[in-house]
Amino acid sequence: MNPNVLILCTGNSCRSHMAEGVLRAAAGDLVEVHSAGSKPAGYVHPKAIQVMKEIGVDLSGHVSKHMNDFLNRKITTVITVCGNADQACPMFPGQVNRHHWGFDDPAHATGTDEEILQEFRRVRDQIRLVFQAYAAGLKEGRSL
Repeated sequence: MNPNVLILCTGNSCRSHMAEGVLRAAAGDLVEVHSAGSKPAGYVHPKAIQVMKEIGVDLSGHVSKHMNDFLNRKITTVITVCGNADQACPMFPGQVNRHHWGFDDPAHATGTDEEILQEFRRVRDQIRLVFQAYAAGLKEGRSL
């Protein structure tokens, strides 16, 4: 059984799903990847789905989940991706590896539709760099 990685955010509508998609694609079958939120929005943001599709990652089947859904699972690693200081990043109970890699929340972007899409792409690209590097470390046999 592969180790479980849980990526947490507040709303589980953008950043955590993008990170889940990137890590799942980059790490392959080395880990089981999940995402959740402390206050789930109840949906995956359509623009997150759109910009991930641009890089070949399909989030269309994802759903917003609460972190409590994972309390009875053996979670090896928790990664929080909340970026703004005014957001409450959730903490997960138990003895797990923890990482915090904060990213801006593109759901708060303002401007024209194209400007908002550019913000989603910018955050996606940052997430992609970090989580592909993390996956490369996993492939080299480093610990979670």
